[in-house]
Amino acid sequence: MSKDVVLTERDGLNLIVTINRNEKRNALNEDIIYGLRDVFESIKTDSQVRCIIVRGEGKGFSAGIDFSFLAGLGLIGGSGDLVRSKIAEAQSIINLITDIEKPVIYAIHGFCFGMALEVILSGDFRIARKGTEFGIQEVAVGFIPDVGGITRLTRLLGPVKAKELIMTAKIIDADEAKEIQLVNDVVQDEMEGALALASQLNKNAPLAVGLAKKLINRGQHMDTRSFLELEAIGQSTLMHTNDVKEGITAKLEKREAKFKGE
Repeated sequence: MSKDVVLTERDGLNLIVTINRNEKRNALNEDIIYGLRDVFESIKTDSQVRCIIVRGEGKGFSAGIDFSFLAGLGLIGGSGDLVRSKIAEAQSIINLITDIEKPVIYAIHGFCFGMALEVILSGDFRIARKGTEFGIQEVAVGFIPDVGGITRLTRLLGPVKAKELIMTAKIIDADEAKEIQLVNDVVQDEMEGALALASQLNKNAPLAVGLAKKLINRGQHMDTRSFLELEAIGQSTLMHTNDVKEGITAKLEKREAKFKGE
């Protein structure tokens, strides 16, 4: 794997992950996809990383799938088993990002199209630079989004907006993306915005933040009583952590808590 297409940099409690294939508009190929997998696998239990920020180098976040890479997979005219196995592998990598019990922020600028838009749906927060363009344009090529674009976009925006974006392949700007809640915020500098959000997240107890993320992701498709029971089970676990003791002590002593994630 080319080691330079996915770069990592530690910034305090944050890990900044950069998609670095600027000469190809950060088009997603095997090296990038597996590179993201390796990064997220390596930090799942790293207590020194509390927040992950993913960005793109150069003029934009990513133009989407690299069509040369796609053509070489043998999917066009390939057997159903081959197509499904390749899709399942890609889905498992995106799911790894969704499932990590740390907040994931996408800092997006320039453009975010096709599979790249599917990738950013795996995160918890999306901060976009003003003027950034978004589009999920697979149907304009002849296929459909298959690594979560249909599933996650429908659950995030609802079927009306998901159909509009997916079936028309239209491009929208950052302001409209915020209006429909595809992104959390539109700012002049996406990295400044992402780092500010990370700073706010990192003030809180990391185990609680991670569990809250997990329960929100899991519980939104459960009935109310089952979801409430899940909250109670999660809380009973947190009540045995040192972070809870520290948090309550800090409140009583009127000082800022110093959480260790234990």
